Amino acid sequence: MKAVIPVAGIGSRLRPHTHTQPKSLVPVAGNTILGHIIDRLQAAGLTEFVFIVGYLGDKIVRYVRRQYPELKATFVVQEPREGIGHALWLAREEFRHDPDGVLIMLGDTIVDVDLPALMATPGSVLAVKEVKTPSMFGLVETGASGRVNKVVEKPKIPKSNFAMVGLYKLAYPEKLAEALEWLIDSETRTHGEFQLTDALMHLIEEGEVMSTCPVDNWFDCGRKETLLEANARLLNRPEFLEGHDYSEYPDTVIIPPVSIGRDCQISHSIIGPNVAIGDKTIVKNCILSDSIIGSYSELKAAVMHDCIVGSDASFRGMNHSLNIGDNTEIDYS
Repeated sequence: MKAVIPVAGIGSRLRPHTHTQPKSLVPVAGNTILGHIIDRLQAAGLTEFVFIVGYLGDKIVRYVRRQYPELKATFVVQEPREGIGHALWLAREEFRHDPDGVLIMLGDTIVDVDLPALMATPGSVLAVKEVKTPSMFGLVETGASGRVNKVVEKPKIPKSNFAMVGLYKLAYPEKLAEALEWLIDSETRTHGEFQLTDALMHLIEEGEVMSTCPVDNWFDCGRKETLLEANARLLNRPEFLEGHDYSEYPDTVIIPPVSIGRDCQISHSIIGPNVAIGDKTIVKNCILSDSIIGSYSELKAAVMHDCIVGSDASFRGMNHSLNIGDNTEIDYS
């Protein structure tokens, strides 16, 4: 089974970080968003990947080839970018003839789910999570048998509160490719874009049986608030909570969970909880909590909480909640 990962979006809700990085390469919990996704799919046994790239796509190509040289990776360029349905339509020839189905996972979403069990479930499966604001999501409506009766993208009057979380196992790739072709040929757009949701609804109307699979956790990493939440929840796992020696950081208190990259210089500071720091970053006389700090950055005399600081950034000064992009310098000293 191939994994198809659309990662062409601009990520406007994560600016200024996405001015210089694709959204999927924004750091979270000691990795990138895309790295977390690939690691989960690899652990489930997938080795063939199709990445649909667009905005700053060359950075994604370099990242995958450098960090995951063992992957059998294919890259498809989406230009212009007209929605997930359009992205998958462009990539359809890469998966339409696969006899074992296709797994689609959106490139800004991290989910906790038993992937091998989902992949072994007969037929097509949509991963879902109950949400409090259903009108913001693509929704699934099911019948008494659990079979999916309808999928709809961000309805004004929701009839379900089960959202699709960006993970789909489609059992019949040829039918999916035909549904995507129908989507484009018929110019069927919702909210101005070609939606995968409309192609799925076309498959249901054509008689394809789909079921749902609830996920344990769903981290939509498309906004600062949800990215920080994902960072905190991912850090609260055993590998970040236990068995670390932080004695190399002089006069510093480390409050787990934290993730500290390679070759960092940290001194006279309090770090944690829920802090992820990238490689080769300097932190002096700081108090940091609930934050993500990029690589090659420098923080001095700072009290930070609920912050995202990009790579190659410099900050000296005050107590603030910040959202600082790459290559930024702020000096309040």
